[in-house]
Amino acid sequence: MKAKNCLIFGGSGQIGRHLIRKLTKNNYKVTVVTRNIHQKSYIIKTQANAGYIDIVEANIFDEIKIRKLFKDADICINLIGVLFEKKRGATFKNIHTLFPSLLAKLCKEYNLKKFIHLSALGINDAVDSEYAKSKLQGEKEILNNFSLSTVLRPSIVYSVDDNFTTTFMSMLNKLPVFPLYYFGKTKFMPIHCSDLTDIIYHVIERDIETKIVECVGPEVMTFKEILQKLLFSINKKRLLVPFPLLLAKLSAKFFELFPSPLLTVDQLRLLKYDNIKSGKYKTNSDIGLPSQRYFANEIDKYSVLWREGGQFSTEKYKSKKDLV
Repeated sequence: MKAKNCLIFGGSGQIGRHLIRKLTKNNYKVTVVTRNIHQKSYIIKTQANAGYIDIVEANIFDEIKIRKLFKDADICINLIGVLFEKKRGATFKNIHTLFPSLLAKLCKEYNLKKFIHLSALGINDAVDSEYAKSKLQGEKEILNNFSLSTVLRPSIVYSVDDNFTTTFMSMLNKLPVFPLYYFGKTKFMPIHCSDLTDIIYHVIERDIETKIVECVGPEVMTFKEILQKLLFSINKKRLLVPFPLLLAKLSAKFFELFPSPLLTVDQLRLLKYDNIKSGKYKTNSDIGLPSQRYFANEIDKYSVLWREGGQFSTEKYKSKKDLV
């Protein structure tokens, strides 16, 4: 049987690396587009056996070069997204709206079998967030331009390769006091990266026709509970303190001065809204693939890197009450 050809944008990130391994192990050939082949190819090419992966360097807005890649593709997958706006055109509108719209149009023009686009959970409610508005408009453009599209809306995606749990564990390891925005009450349904890539593969293999799928983990946790689980896993005691909104905004504006800010004003706005399933769309459970991995169990597998004594650390707090 001839292997299907998948064209992937955003393949060097956490989700992309997991997905490449999943697809190539199941006889899919992948073409991965990267903006800098010298920096990214050494990561990408180790994710699959020779012959199953091609790496192409291209500016994602170079339509002439991008167009050529669609001629041999059966499926297009877009994983590209930014959490904050950057220079050189990496704005929310360009990355989350215009670029996905272009891909959807090319999918239609070249008669691809499927277009899978990674969006974000909770964007319908976050009406004052530029990030959310750009994501939502991008979804509308995609669904209008190509009927064989499936939009996946994941909650927070985590794994040993992420920038979420690893960043927080690094900060909790060093800071004696940690701020709680909005009293830490914002709810999330974290999903492990392997569960998300299983969902993407499931959508492709079963030819799922659902337009929007909310991808969530098996449990609901508040931001405070997430931090407590991280602290428990790295065997640390820290004071979690509610942070006044005015100070939070000032700190976010300060962080925005850095190339890779820890927090932006727009991200602070997003934290007002729960990041859980809405009940308005099908979830991964509804399409036959419920998440199997629980947050505490998974982070325990790699949190050893932040424990005193590292891999030789054996002691854990006996009670979660010791954490705060």
